[in-house]
Amino acid sequence: MNNIQEIQPEPPTHKKSYKKFVIPIISGITGGLLVLMAAPLMIQSGVIKVPPQSSNISQQVSTSVQVNSEITKTVEKIRSAVVGIESIQKTNNPFSEKSEATGSGSGIVIQKSNGKAIIVTNNHVIDNSDEVKVVFTAIDQPKTISAKVLGKDPISDLAVLEIDDKYVTHVAELGNSNNLKAGEPAIAIGNPLGQTFSQSVTVGVVSSPKRTFQVNDYISMDVIQTDAAINPGNSGGALVNTAGQVIGINTLKIAEKGVEGLGFAIPINHARPIIENLISKGQVPRPYIGVSFLDDLNQFSNVERALLKLPKNVTDGVVIDTVETNSPAAKANLKRLDVIVEINGKPVKTMVDLRSYLYNQTKIGSKINLTFYREGKKQQASLTLIETPSNLLRR
Repeated sequence: MNNIQEIQPEPPTHKKSYKKFVIPIISGITGGLLVLMAAPLMIQSGVIKVPPQSSNISQQVSTSVQVNSEITKTVEKIRSAVVGIESIQKTNNPFSEKSEATGSGSGIVIQKSNGKAIIVTNNHVIDNSDEVKVVFTAIDQPKTISAKVLGKDPISDLAVLEIDDKYVTHVAELGNSNNLKAGEPAIAIGNPLGQTFSQSVTVGVVSSPKRTFQVNDYISMDVIQTDAAINPGNSGGALVNTAGQVIGINTLKIAEKGVEGLGFAIPINHARPIIENLISKGQVPRPYIGVSFLDDLNQFSNVERALLKLPKNVTDGVVIDTVETNSPAAKANLKRLDVIVEINGKPVKTMVDLRSYLYNQTKIGSKINLTFYREGKKQQASLTLIETPSNLLRR
């Protein structure tokens, strides 16, 4: 029998453990309340020092940012040479002699001498106007003055104005549009939607330096395509490079649903000789055949085409209506209903094709060869171009 007895531990006393935890907790709460109640008095008396509060809100700092980029320098150089153009027409009211502005656009000051200044704009901006006014908005007090129309040309859509140079502060520098590259910066300056947004600046690139485009009812011509915004009122304004030189004269944009960034400008190298002629002669001398046309062949019905007795493979050309007496066409024996299909070996599909070739590829005095059909037979004619009579320039 083992004499060693196991000592059994006493069972825990829950009452003593409870008191052990509760008393300190009650003491802590009581002490905390006393500190909170006494803290304001102790802060006021200086016993407790409170550090100054720091704010996480950043203070506003007034700074001046100097923006002087290549674009801003360009705009400063050319902007004052771009002016507003207003087309004024007399009202149809027989009881009033008042006139009103019927259209607006932009213009570029390109010369200043002997108290006069020369401005170039688009013909469609001033066409059918009774009076033309020029608006200067780049000066302290905007001024509107009358302008004299030196000449206008509906074929190229260019016009030249003359004004007193009193308010002219800058003259635009003309650049070289022959050396343009796709992707280089292009800046358009003008007055979109009238004088309210005068001298607005839009920036883009030269999308294509040479895009053949039918600019009006007369001809197709090579134009500069840009994605710099060109809106109504920008017509006649400047398209410039980053050197501040005018490379084009803004003339139109394609405004169709879903189409953006398709603006066009007349290349300054193309415009320059036309401007010079408008200044010196008031019109642009152009080569002349001496015919008018019924229409493009592709506009004729099958019945009408049958009357011309054309071969089935002849589907394009232009049909002569009248031949002017003593004209190159008359001397070459061209006749009514002859169908011209080629000029100097180049296909002629439309009247625009024929005029475009004449005005862009030939000169007064040039000899040309025409291929045409008469009564179903293919024939040739050679003729020497003369200057278009001034009263027939629109033809």
